[in-house]
Amino acid sequence: MSDTEKNAAAGAQEEAVESPDVHFEPIVKLQDVEVKTHEEDEDCIFKMRAKLFRFDTQGVEWKERGTGDVKLLKHKENGKVRLLMRREKTLKVCANHYITSDMVLSPNVGSDRSWVWNVAADLVEDEAERQLLAIRFANAENATKFKEAFEEARETNLSLTSDANPAQEESEDEDKEDDKEDAEASKDAEESKEEKKD
Repeated sequence: MSDTEKNAAAGAQEEAVESPDVHFEPIVKLQDVEVKTHEEDEDCIFKMRAKLFRFDTQGVEWKERGTGDVKLLKHKENGKVRLLMRREKTLKVCANHYITSDMVLSPNVGSDRSWVWNVAADLVEDEAERQLLAIRFANAENATKFKEAFEEARETNLSLTSDANPAQEESEDEDKEDDKEDAEASKDAEESKEEKKD
């Protein structure tokens, strides 16, 4: 290619670049759609980036479930706290469950920045599943903050269930007293039978 042809080609490129006012009308007009995350009725009391794993009992190994922000969300009306975690880019749910009194964070073997706990009903794919989950944080300080928030949430939910069912607790106490009385009555009956035999 000769120098004049190169100069002509460069001049044509410069002319094409000089027109920044190019505007194309869209073929289809899209409307705004309201997307609900189901977090609208909840306040975020804890949020931190982490990596979540689940234990696969068939393969006997830990499998990664996702990396993203783990949140503890407190419902505005009933006050219950749940754990919710979504994957970063897709925002797909990888953990979703209420924190119950039987959930205890145990340190993961060989790591001061991860925790393990059992979940009776983890609602990830619209189906409740029993899972063994592990979560790992960037450092031990973040892991400690998560444990403190998790235990506080567990205590909150525990106090809500005990406050919500005082009648149930009273009936359980009455049942225990009735059981004691029945046990004493049956013991007295057995003693009287033994006395009659003698």
